[in-house]
Parts: sequence; C-alpha cells; structure tokens
Amino acid sequence: MLPQGRGEVNRRGVEFYDRLIDALLHHGITPMVTLYHWDLPAALDNLGGWVNPDVEYWFADYAQLCFRHFDDRVPRWITINEPWVIADGGYMQGVLAPGHKSAYEAALVAHHLLKAHGRAVQVYRRCGQHHIGIALNLEPKVPATTQEADRMASALSDAYMNRQYLDPLLKGRQPIELKSLFKEAWFEPSAEDYNVIQTPVDFMGLNYYTRAVTRSAPEAWPVPAATVVQERSQYTETGWEICPQAFTELLMRLKTEYGNPVLYITENGAALRDPPVDHEGRIRDDHRIHYLRTHLNAVMDAVDQGANVQGYYVWSLLDNLEWAHGFSKRFGIVRVDPVNQNRIIKDSGFYFSSVIAQHAVERLAQR
Repeated sequence: MLPQGRGEVNRRGVEFYDRLIDALLHHGITPMVTLYHWDLPAALDNLGGWVNPDVEYWFADYAQLCFRHFDDRVPRWITINEPWVIADGGYMQGVLAPGHKSAYEAALVAHHLLKAHGRAVQVYRRCGQHHIGIALNLEPKVPATTQEADRMASALSDAYMNRQYLDPLLKGRQPIELKSLFKEAWFEPSAEDYNVIQTPVDFMGLNYYTRAVTRSAPEAWPVPAATVVQERSQYTETGWEICPQAFTELLMRLKTEYGNPVLYITENGAALRDPPVDHEGRIRDDHRIHYLRTHLNAVMDAVDQGANVQGYYVWSLLDNLEWAHGFSKRFGIVRVDPVNQNRIIKDSGFYFSSVIAQHAVERLAQR
C-alpha cells in the first residue's frame, strides 16, 4: 500500500485488500489483520529501517492509513507479529532481512518495535472502533538440570526471548537479566517510553510451537545457552520438540504472572513430512491431526483453569513460503503444489474444519 513506506498510496494495493476483506466477510470469515509481518519496504530500510528512531512515527502513519480504510470491516487488528524474530533474526543473528549482526542494533530494534506498536495503538484509540493487540512468539525455557549454571542459562534465555517483550508491555519494565546479555549495548527505556509501550491493548496474540530444555553453554551467542534434545520426545521437521503440556503451562504463566490478559492463539501448528496423495486423492497426515488435537486439548486444559483464551488460529491454512526454508517445510492443512498451485485439503484440514463446525466446545481427545 505504501511502496516507499511513506507518502503516496498505491491505490491498487488498497483495492486488493478491499476485495480480500470483502471476500472473507462474504464467506462468513471474520478478518484479523496483521499490520506488520516482517515486510519492511526497502525504501525505509535504506533509511535505517527499524534502527532509525523515526520508524515508530512511520509505522503510526501507515497504521492510521489502514485503520481509516478498513476498520469498518475489520474487528481485530494486530500491530506487529513476533517482534523477537525481527530483532533477533534480522539484527542480532543476521539470518533474516536485513541480515545484520549487532547487539547494539538488536537492542535498539527491540525498543523501536515496542514503541511503534504503542504508537499504532494510540492512533487506533483515536480513530478505531474495535479491538487491537500484538502477537508474540513465546517459548517456555526449562533448565536441563537443577545445577545453578543451567538454571541461570534458562532464566537468561527466558528474559531474552519472552520477557524482553512481555515485561515492557504488561509490567512497564525490562528484565534486569538483559543488562548482562547486552552489556554496553544495553540502555534503559525512559518513563515516557514506557507510557507509549504500555498503551492498553484489547488482547495479546500468542504464537506457540515448542519449548526449549536449556543448558549452560558459555560459548554460545548471544545467549550463553543451548537447547538439549529430549530423546523420548518427537520433533517436527523444523527440529522443534512437540510438547503440548508446555503450551498449557505457558498459558497458565500468562494468567498468574501477567494479569490473565485476553488471549488469541494466533499461531500454532507443525511442519511435518506428509505422505503422498493416495489412490483416493487424500493426504492422510494423521501425525498433524494428532498434533492439533493434543495442542487444542492443551488450550482447553488452560481454559478450564481460568486462562482467558478467546480464539485459536492454526498455522497454517496453506503450505507456503517459510522464509529461509523456502517451500521445504510444510505447515499447511491444505497442500499447495509450488509449481502449478493446485490445492488439496489434507485430512488435517477436514479435521480442523470439523472442530470449527462444533465451535470446539467439547473435548477433542476422543475424536
């Protein structure tokens, strides 16, 4: 919609999203729109991207444009998807765009992402009519042993990936552990910064995939910790441990430690090796059905204990481009042929459709 990130609006872009939103509504699908999912215009990256302190105002202007055009039909908005991935993958590890490796930049980017989110929420409070939040990818960190070094490594991993975003948004402070991680690159946000960051939201989005059993690893960077493979566990094609119990524990942590915010599970799913299409034209991905059933039950367990979960979105509807993995990791409940774009609903897609049809009211373990 804004090819240069600012200024002139691409009318064809606006018209595309008009048609998309209208089509969803026509088919009884309620839109939840994410303003930013790792797609910064190159023109803004040339100006420093998320390192530039002006980015929070650029983002607020873009958000206002979207709200004015689409809020009459969009009841729920997400400002930014997975700020940790943006800061860590793009500016600390260099494995995602823009490919930088700098603790100084990563610290700044994390801060600017949170402020940009806050600025967008402030804009929405002036012109929006519905609900707005942010989506965080959270990963429980479990010490591999009771040794002090492993417990400290686990706590630092948690501070870096989870609390670096949860604490400013919901508690108005940063984890003290981050000072030892960022060292001279660390800075403490001001009270004014926190006033922006903590602008109240209507819900929190939670993306959950796995946990990390963590041991001390002094040679590792940026966090001196390593994940220990669990021999008795199953893993996805992305090397993530399948652990639905940790999902329940994470939801309960948000209830007990963070004031039980309204939650939407905005991503949950698994990249698994699918069998070929059989003679009946079916893709019998029973392993993905098992993953979805056990994780839906994990959510229901947390709801039974008082967690304020209002909705669940599977990742993902379609097999799609998974960034640096290309098309090699298939999360979809619908198979997409990357050559001819032919689509086949997998058995997991039919399963999830049945769950939606019954509104996930009853227990799913026996289905």
